[in-house]
Amino acid sequence: MERIAAVAIVDAQGMVTGWSEGARRLTGYTAEEAVGRPAADLFAGDPPGEPGTAPPSGVVLLRHRDGQRVDPALLACPVVDGDGSPHGFVLTAVPQPGEQEPEAVRPAFDQASFSMSTFDTHQRFLHLNEVACAVMGADEETLVGRYYPDTVPYDDTARAFLRYLCQVTETGEATRYQSYTRAPSGGREHAWNIELWPVRAASGDLTAVAVAAFDSSEQHWARQRLALLNEAAAALGTTLDVGRTAEELMELVVPRFAAFASVDLLDWVLSADKPEAAEGSGLVLRRIAHRSITHGTPEAVVELGEADTYPAHSPPARALRAGRAVLSGTGDPDFDRWLAGHAAREAKLREAGAPELSLLAVPLRARGTTLGVAVFVRTAYPEPYTADDAALVEELASRAAVCVDNARRFARERSTALALQHSLLPQRLPGQAAVEAAHRYLPSGSVAGIGGDWFDVIPLSGSRVALVVGDVVGHGIQSSATMGRLRTAVRTLADVDLPPDELLTHLDDLVIHLAADETAEDVAEVGATCLYAVYDPVERTLALASAGHPPPVLRLPDGTVRVVEMTAGPLLGVGGLPFEAARLQLPEGSLIALYTDGLVETRDRDLDDGVAELCRALADPDDALDAVCDAVVKSVLPVQPADDVALLLARTRALGSGQVATWDLPPDPAQVASARQFATDQLTAWGLDEAAFVTELVVSELVTNAIRYGGAPIQLRLIRDRTLICEVSDGSSTSPHLRRAQSDDEGGRGLLLVAQLTQRWGSRQATVGKTIWAEQPLPAT
Repeated sequence: MERIAAVAIVDAQGMVTGWSEGARRLTGYTAEEAVGRPAADLFAGDPPGEPGTAPPSGVVLLRHRDGQRVDPALLACPVVDGDGSPHGFVLTAVPQPGEQEPEAVRPAFDQASFSMSTFDTHQRFLHLNEVACAVMGADEETLVGRYYPDTVPYDDTARAFLRYLCQVTETGEATRYQSYTRAPSGGREHAWNIELWPVRAASGDLTAVAVAAFDSSEQHWARQRLALLNEAAAALGTTLDVGRTAEELMELVVPRFAAFASVDLLDWVLSADKPEAAEGSGLVLRRIAHRSITHGTPEAVVELGEADTYPAHSPPARALRAGRAVLSGTGDPDFDRWLAGHAAREAKLREAGAPELSLLAVPLRARGTTLGVAVFVRTAYPEPYTADDAALVEELASRAAVCVDNARRFARERSTALALQHSLLPQRLPGQAAVEAAHRYLPSGSVAGIGGDWFDVIPLSGSRVALVVGDVVGHGIQSSATMGRLRTAVRTLADVDLPPDELLTHLDDLVIHLAADETAEDVAEVGATCLYAVYDPVERTLALASAGHPPPVLRLPDGTVRVVEMTAGPLLGVGGLPFEAARLQLPEGSLIALYTDGLVETRDRDLDDGVAELCRALADPDDALDAVCDAVVKSVLPVQPADDVALLLARTRALGSGQVATWDLPPDPAQVASARQFATDQLTAWGLDEAAFVTELVVSELVTNAIRYGGAPIQLRLIRDRTLICEVSDGSSTSPHLRRAQSDDEGGRGLLLVAQLTQRWGSRQATVGKTIWAEQPLPAT
């Protein structure tokens, strides 16, 4: 563009009679404002020369329309009549020295591919190139000479730009900054890298400020997309919960990327069934999460938890079928057809006042499996989604799908582990008379998965009962399976009637063998703690041993609560170290609390503090054991336990003299008849005459064997409990063996006869000698 000269015509009386476009740019006055007024009004200060005389040539000060001063070099040419008398003057503003531009400077300025402009020291436009005019939405003639704030809405962006213009003018130093604006015609926000630098004359004086603005919108939005993906890495999948993961995706994209978004999943994903095909004319998806920039999500047609059917031509169904993002919106025939076929959805959108929609539907696929679809909708943004946005949501959906699949797999594994553990734990406590028992088992809700905690109540011979709690190292299905092995092993060893310390020794050997098995997947994970206790209601004693397990808490009938003092042995699987048994005498009605460390130990509380809290919870008397269990769990357990919790409470009972009869017998065969008579008389006293015949045979066989093969001391004991128990003890440690006698054998039929006449029989070792016992049902009364 050529430079337009600033020319004004002044008559002999000093009145302006002519005004050029260049003069308007220089002073800001239009021709209508300048013509007809005294030229002296345009000068800053006193006008040069005498009135009626020609103004001198040179640099003079003019007053701009906005009050600022302009110092151009003026050239005055007189205008005379035919007789030579002065008629007026022509004033022309000429460039000062150093202001002449080379021939190629102006075209280079005008044809630059980025926005360039210059401002005078009073922030008025001097020059603009074509790009700058397009950004401003006006041509150069309209803007030159005007004060910058008068040409734009004076918002925060304009104030910042004016501040930087003034800063360069005042300091004479270049600067740069970034700005974000929306184009005047609407549309996407633009990012600008703006540089401002001073323009100096040959004398070194600052005469103008040059501005170059580079549109960096593409780079800006690329950075925004990368930032969104980077945030997704940290924001998605913070929990192994399918619903929460979907909500995290919604929180990430609304409102910064979408005005409304939703996640719909196939039903099998939520039910942990096997994958189903996502094809079909009517695709059924269940809404699991949605979010909107409007409170209450009024755009949502499908409520959370509800299912909706999507026809094959709908964007979600097309996205699942294509396996990639589908870009759609108002004007797309399939989209319009979909809305027309769903009156409720169309009505909702009409209520939301969004006639123009842009929609992206992207499948959620992970590890080759389709899980569902995510939908993103823009209503508040004037610009539609682009191919770059489609690529972004595909990456976001891919990351979200992996997190959803992880949560689904965790839920399925947790469900499997819970089912396995539930099947391995006692479904109900067995009937026995030694203790009243109650229990609680709470699986862990942590991402580590279900642990290997277990408990058990095992009836033993002689009306005794074994109380067991244990904890397998690790979490997950493998820990549950190992727990099942150990619980079965404990029951097997308990059936042999081993003392607590010996039982743990055998259990320790089993764990070592499991760890040494090269085919086991959990070679480095096998290990456990266990507490095994045996209560005898006849002698009212509790014998117990521990393998690295916390000691039980005991509450006596007088209200005293204390931790049982005992030596905790090594964890199961360590090997080589002994286990020590403890023995307590307990009054009837004592309460024994066995538990796993998940009840008393957390990250914020050590084991001792947790046990002290348990003692305080047990100090409050309550006759109902279930109520005591609930009180303990409520007061001791943290809000979010990080480990499984097993709690077993047992209140002791006692069998008095009215239920137990004991006779010491000399090692004399003649005493067999006396033993039978003792037993018969006692059964008569108990009103169990119907059991006399079988009991006489059992007593006769067991006492005879004790006298013949055992040794002193010999004792006969009858116990009337849930069954009728006959026990014969002797001083020999040799265990009897059941065998089938041959036809020509003189003996060997006694134990076989006992086994056939009774419900069950067995033997147990004592510190000295052994006891042979047999149980038979009580006669119906």
